[in-house]
Amino acid sequence: MLDKMKDVIRSQDMCVLATVKGNKPHCSLMAYVTDEECRTIYMITHKNTAKYRNLTANPTLSLLIDTRSMDRGEDRQRAKALTVNGVFERIEDSDKRSNILAKFLEDHEHLREFVGHPDAEVVAVRIQSLQLLDGVTDAYYETLE
Repeated sequence: MLDKMKDVIRSQDMCVLATVKGNKPHCSLMAYVTDEECRTIYMITHKNTAKYRNLTANPTLSLLIDTRSMDRGEDRQRAKALTVNGVFERIEDSDKRSNILAKFLEDHEHLREFVGHPDAEVVAVRIQSLQLLDGVTDAYYETLE
C-alpha cells in the first residue's frame, strides 16, 4: 500500500498545508516537489507569512494531497485523499537548498519570481506517517519512521 500512497504524492504537485500556532489552525494551498524516496516533501514560502511563523513555533504539520482533479464525473467515487503527517525541518546546507530550488522550478516555473524573493524559504517536510482514503470507504495507514 505504501507504493500506492507514494504514487499519489508523485502524481500531484499541489497540496493543502495545515499548521497550528496555539490552538489556532491555518491552512494554505501549496505547490510542492518530493525527493526520490517520497520521504521528504519540499515547498516554498516567505518568512513573513502566518504559515512560516506557525512552523517555527510548532514544527508539527499535516498535508492533504488528493486526486479529485484527475477523478472527475463518474470517477469521482474513486478519488484518493492522502493525509501526510510530518515535521518541518530547515535546510541549512546552501548546496542542498540550491538543488531543491532548481528541482522546484523545474515543476513550477510559474513561481520563479516568488521563489527568487529574498524572503523565500524552503519548507522541508520529513514525512512521519501517511493515511490514504482510497475511494469513499477504504482507508490505509503507514508509518515511515
